[in-house]
Amino acid sequence: MGQKVNPISNRLGIIRGWDSNWFGGKDYGDKLVEDSKLRKYLNARLAKASVSRIIIERTLKLVTITVYTARPGIIIGKGGQEVDKLKEELKKITDKEVQINIFEVKRPEMDALIVANNIARQLEGRIAYRRATKMAIASTMRMGAEGIKIQVAGRLNGAEMARSEMYKEGRTPLHTFRADIDFAKAEALTKTGLIGIKVWICKGEIYGKPDLSPNFNVKESGGRGKGGFKKRRK
Repeated sequence: MGQKVNPISNRLGIIRGWDSNWFGGKDYGDKLVEDSKLRKYLNARLAKASVSRIIIERTLKLVTITVYTARPGIIIGKGGQEVDKLKEELKKITDKEVQINIFEVKRPEMDALIVANNIARQLEGRIAYRRATKMAIASTMRMGAEGIKIQVAGRLNGAEMARSEMYKEGRTPLHTFRADIDFAKAEALTKTGLIGIKVWICKGEIYGKPDLSPNFNVKESGGRGKGGFKKRRK
């Protein structure tokens, strides 16, 4: 049951805010496609900067893009040159004014997408999948996560028949809506074919009604205010 739904979409409007914030109106479809193009472009362009989340907000003539990354230095560049270059490139896609905010992810080990991509890169570098997943689990638990679950599927170790394996530690209660669970998928392109990686990370439980506006998320990821975040005692 609970394993069939994406844990992030399942919690939208409860403890998690949306990654695109704008009113569509009549040209909703065009904006949606534009968002998709922006995300695709940024993920490809900033592949080495370990991007965890891209939030897009729109007003009439301005598109504000907030990028959460574990390596802000790569995106900003020397004296902010890279950001200006990126801004010009994005202007060509949107034909609107673009503003870029960059926030550092203080604890990348607690971010599902960064962990999943990290495992994928290791598998592409021919590191044994068991070792890569066990190391990822250990480092995430060390950073204070309540639980983590990793599934790898495909031709593991180049086996003839594809299979899937799952490794868990701690608790990941997918049915508990107030549990702050981060989820991500990644793909590793190995010599023998694609290997799919799924990561679930439980960061604790959120009590009360959190503010779901994007500015609140900035606070949380910036490592300053926690905004109604309490850790559940075991």
